[in-house]
Amino acid sequence: MSQIEDIYDIFCEHPTVVTDSRAIVPGCIFFALKGANFDGNLFASQALEQGAALAVVDDPSQARDHKYIVVEDALKTLQQLAAYHRQTMGIPIIGITGTNGKTTTKELVAEVLSTQYNILYTHGNLNNHIGVPLTLLRLTQEHQLAIVEMGASKPGDIKELVDIARPDYGLITNVGMAHLQGFGSLEGVKKTKGELYDFLRQNSGIAFLNEDDCTLKRMLEGIPHIAYGTKGNELVVGSMIEVKDNPFLSFSWHTAMEPHNEYVVKTGLVGGYNLPNALAAVVIGCYFNVSADNINRALETYAPSNNRSQLIRTEHNILIADAYNANPTSMTAAVDNFESLQTDKPKVLILGDMNELGTESSHAHTEMLKHIKEKGVWKEVCLCGPCFSKIGEHDGIKIFADVQELGDYLKSNPIEGSAILVKGSNGIHLERILPLC
Repeated sequence: MSQIEDIYDIFCEHPTVVTDSRAIVPGCIFFALKGANFDGNLFASQALEQGAALAVVDDPSQARDHKYIVVEDALKTLQQLAAYHRQTMGIPIIGITGTNGKTTTKELVAEVLSTQYNILYTHGNLNNHIGVPLTLLRLTQEHQLAIVEMGASKPGDIKELVDIARPDYGLITNVGMAHLQGFGSLEGVKKTKGELYDFLRQNSGIAFLNEDDCTLKRMLEGIPHIAYGTKGNELVVGSMIEVKDNPFLSFSWHTAMEPHNEYVVKTGLVGGYNLPNALAAVVIGCYFNVSADNINRALETYAPSNNRSQLIRTEHNILIADAYNANPTSMTAAVDNFESLQTDKPKVLILGDMNELGTESSHAHTEMLKHIKEKGVWKEVCLCGPCFSKIGEHDGIKIFADVQELGDYLKSNPIEGSAILVKGSNGIHLERILPLC
């Protein structure tokens, strides 16, 4: 019997896995992972004192008694244990990745499927080489389906995750310019995201495809797929509905089998760019025989959180908070959607840097500035962060080195009676200025 099988037998008796010694629950197994600035091995004894049943360590000097399991690599052991558990459970898994919208899509799919199934899905954005194994280790025999979000910041990341999760179904939301510092180029992004398709192709999996996305259609060659989109020849066909003074996405949809049976959905999602995310949830719901009523109800009651396209009505303004992440694709979509918003209120842009773009950063921020100026519909524009700061002043556009400087400005020059878009990478911390809007 292999060491993983031995550990799995123990896991079946203690089916809770923890990697943070500050989050120990009684009877759990603590995995001592290492990071750039920490070594979990040093906290193993503390974890046991706080109630962990066992500690998996890869530093033999920390092992003191039978409650320690010494392995060569604690992270690799965690991943192997998760892969073994996933195969043992045999529950169908839907893998979701993409440059933009993967977390929102995952949440929407989960809302829809949970109306009729007992599902497991990724919490928050725990979508990396640690988060995916932790998600899989939460699988139980009670679950009927699992939705696993997969993120990537460098080549090979998605292959590593699909080899662990072994998805039966896959969905790539889109491919765009993000994490170029790690990927090197847009082609690097496509190749890495396409590792999900590669796995499906090699393992007789099924993909859900946005038929409107020509890039994804080319990447998908040779894989059975279920299509959704707006053109009219997909399993699920959708169309956006414009509503004056309402920034929330409303859309209609029907299936190819019942083209005259049209449904209208009014969501709590801000922005037309969320239409593909919503249609993905519709098509997956239809594929798994979720009723139209349950699909529509799930989409209408979903409320976004964590500063992802949230609409907030403050004392003085209407605020669209989208400060969780940003790249050229998502920021352009957010700005364009905000420009098209039908409202009598003057519009204010507050944008933060788009991080992790590597050598493309200067060009991307310069192009974004050009795009903003071409629109010309703004009452005021505030740009924040070191990348935007390098561009310098432009025609009354205000540039701030960091969020502290921006906050000081907003305290002295409060914005009132306006519609405001706040969009930027998480590392710029634009969420700190939301109370000032």
